[in-house]
Amino acid sequence: MNFDFSEDQKFIQEQARNFLSAECTTARVRKTLEGEQDYDQALWAQIVELGWPATAISEDQGGLGLGYLELCVIAEEMGRALAPVPFIASVYLATEAIKLAAGKAQQDAWLPQLAVGEWIGCLASVEQAGAFNPEALKCSVTDGKLTGTKTAVLHGAIADKAIVVATEGGKPGLYLVELSQAAVSRKALKCLDPTQPLAELVFDQADAEKLAGDIDAIAAISKIYDRAAVLLSFEQIGGCDAALNMAKEYTSARYAFGRQVASFQAIKHKLADMFVAKELARSNAYYGAWALSVNADELPLSAATARVSAIDAYYQCSKENIQAHGGMGFTWEFDCHLYYRRAQALSLTLGGSPYWKELLVERLLNANAA
Repeated sequence: MNFDFSEDQKFIQEQARNFLSAECTTARVRKTLEGEQDYDQALWAQIVELGWPATAISEDQGGLGLGYLELCVIAEEMGRALAPVPFIASVYLATEAIKLAAGKAQQDAWLPQLAVGEWIGCLASVEQAGAFNPEALKCSVTDGKLTGTKTAVLHGAIADKAIVVATEGGKPGLYLVELSQAAVSRKALKCLDPTQPLAELVFDQADAEKLAGDIDAIAAISKIYDRAAVLLSFEQIGGCDAALNMAKEYTSARYAFGRQVASFQAIKHKLADMFVAKELARSNAYYGAWALSVNADELPLSAATARVSAIDAYYQCSKENIQAHGGMGFTWEFDCHLYYRRAQALSLTLGGSPYWKELLVERLLNANAA
């Protein structure tokens, strides 16, 4: 059985890497990090022009009609480049929410708009610190008006529309909300990685349109999270690879006691441990990509496995990259902290490592009991 990507998919990945290497340098990432812009609008426009947001949208709904495997290889390169754009919020979360939970007419209206970047979407599910908790939902809808507060909304400060989880008559549902209306207020939140900004959204009788699909809202959120977990794992692998290469290149070019720093056993062990963690995460991510691409029953388990493995690997690689750079690794001028910031930010997106480890154990037990 061949779990590798096809030649066409590898070509897409190569082209994505070439584009991002040229257009998304760390100097460009720093402009967003240092507050010169909320996100890189010019880069986002280029990405939209390349059709990447349309990758997993069907052709009859304005997309490219490719699939999740192609989106996975693009995700890896987005993570490698630390792209400061709302790709996660709009593509992995909002688009997938509409594909899963919207009615056919809504999909036909909204997916073509997302495919061409006509508007940026986000997902507003969490109301308190930590992972999504359906038992703690306080946002509510009455007669088409949404009231309540959502926090830690990825790219919520710049998104045009949000998919919001709220209750109506005590029953959870998903609602599309236009964020430019006067009944919505937004506040940017302080976060470790400003290139992946978070916001608080407050709704005061805001107009909301219910997604008309026939899937239960809580089940839909679980599926959205699983799909996004696989895609995020590829972004994290891309970051691992970049951090490992950065550490290898730096220690190979530096000399101490007449030898390459990379030749010392302590550094060799660090680099070897980084490589092993990255490849283990890649193996789990490939399993998740397969399950996602064929909508296999194993998707929930494989998504949790990929998520936990990628969180651990990216943390280790970004941390050890700093260590490999010695005292210079802690400075603002060196780019090590860019990967560490992104590793921390992505580890908390969709809920942190403890949440996903608990899910993994639960799903393993369920699989063994079946």
